[in-house]
Amino acid sequence: MTSTETFVDSPAPEAAGAAEAADVPAAGAGDRRRWFALAIVMTAAFMDLVDVTIVNVAIPSIQRDAGASFSQIQWITAGYALAFAAGLITGGRLGDIHGRKRLFLVGIGGFTLASALCGFAANPEMLVASRILQGGMAAMMVPQVLSIVHATFPAHERGKVFGLFGAIVGLGAVSGPLLGALLTEWNLFGLEWRPIFLINLPVGIAGLILGSRFITESRAPRALKLDLVGVTLVTLGLLMLLYPLTRGDELGWPAWGFVSMSGSIGVFAGLVAYERRKAARDGSPLVELSLFEVKSFAAGIAVQTVFGIGLGIFFLVWTLYMQIGLGWSPLRAGLTGVPFSIACSAAAGMSVQKLVPRLGGRNVLQTGALVMVVGVLLYLWEADRYQLAIASWQMALPLVVMGAGMGLIFAPLTDTILSEVPREHAGSASGLINTVQQMGNALGLGLVSVVFFGSIGDRLTPAQVGPAFVNAFENSLGWVAAVMGLIFLLMFALPRRTGGAAAGSAEGTAPEGSEAEGAPDEGAPVKEGALKEAAFDGS
Repeated sequence: MTSTETFVDSPAPEAAGAAEAADVPAAGAGDRRRWFALAIVMTAAFMDLVDVTIVNVAIPSIQRDAGASFSQIQWITAGYALAFAAGLITGGRLGDIHGRKRLFLVGIGGFTLASALCGFAANPEMLVASRILQGGMAAMMVPQVLSIVHATFPAHERGKVFGLFGAIVGLGAVSGPLLGALLTEWNLFGLEWRPIFLINLPVGIAGLILGSRFITESRAPRALKLDLVGVTLVTLGLLMLLYPLTRGDELGWPAWGFVSMSGSIGVFAGLVAYERRKAARDGSPLVELSLFEVKSFAAGIAVQTVFGIGLGIFFLVWTLYMQIGLGWSPLRAGLTGVPFSIACSAAAGMSVQKLVPRLGGRNVLQTGALVMVVGVLLYLWEADRYQLAIASWQMALPLVVMGAGMGLIFAPLTDTILSEVPREHAGSASGLINTVQQMGNALGLGLVSVVFFGSIGDRLTPAQVGPAFVNAFENSLGWVAAVMGLIFLLMFALPRRTGGAAAGSAEGTAPEGSEAEGAPDEGAPVKEGALKEAAFDGS
């Protein structure tokens, strides 16, 4: 296969883009190595998806064995999410500029090294720092996956390839908690929780070696410049907001925390002003602010952010409730979550294939939000009724309902958000959606100190731990239900139906062989952006 790198220095960018579009189908069809490349990048994507869920199950074991404080527990998860969110757009830009294969190899190599540092962490501080590094390396690796697929596979094969990512999401959702529970329960070589990170080493090393051999280099013919000031402002603003939230309860809510959180608003305002000037100066801002002039996109970004907050609160609190509050083993906690994962995967597939074409994207999304509210309230009722005597089978019904609601939301959400976005901005819009979801997740993890740990006393006797954690879990579920209710209201600003049908009709009027003859595939960014979010939303 001829690499798209060939076109980088072409004197005619427009011609280069057309040549690239024509070259990929012809070259990709004759190169069987592309399937090895696909297996490598999908394995890396799976590794990232599992790494999030596998850690949640092991958190109580880390807390007991490493002596981590509650704020350090939050930062083990929130630090990863924050670094991942802050680096996603930057990672994608670096791949366009320096080569996607190169950045993928840097990302998977760094992710593997960070996993080793996590596994051999000598103290909680080292573990938190290593997790932040791991999230940053994932941000270098993950954005390259679909870019490599796009540069490697011809258009007529991409539908089949992207379909495999749906299976990856479901497999990651189910296998992550179970794998984490088993590795923690087995206590391999007396390493306690450490194998959940060390398992990445053989996978990462194999991906690094095979990726260097089978992945073909590619880069954008007209790469944008890297907006370092934008990256700095985004990261600074998030830290000023999240750090006080995470440590506030532990430190007694000092005045500097409120000053920092208030100051983050000014930093974000400065980011907006700077991005406007940068867009006017060289057309390469980190955030494409013109996208927020599209009503459905602006509302969708709000939905995605708030949705991330709700998920960030629930999953960490849920793990702490089962393992510390109820005293369950990691394996029992992992098995308890299987109905949720199965229901989520099943509902996601049904929503895209059957419900959205019949009912419209907004109706399906709002139904998902209401279903999640019902599931959360049902869980709240059962937790209050059964207290410490609750059994795994009694949790199955609310978890199935919640999982079904989540599946109805995350699968069609991006298509709905992107439905009115100009096609030339579809790629940037997709990256921004993924970024704000991760930022929302990090914010939700930060809020755990308020909604969960804030309900737990400082000094608890062993007999008080269980009831205190049950009460804190119930308080957190109330917050999650309120978040889902807010999402339902925000969804009224989304379009009833996506523009996919219209777009498909428009594309259908083009001659069948136009793409092979060199016409750019204008619809591809929209489809890839939507699939990217569906594939990686579970991170």
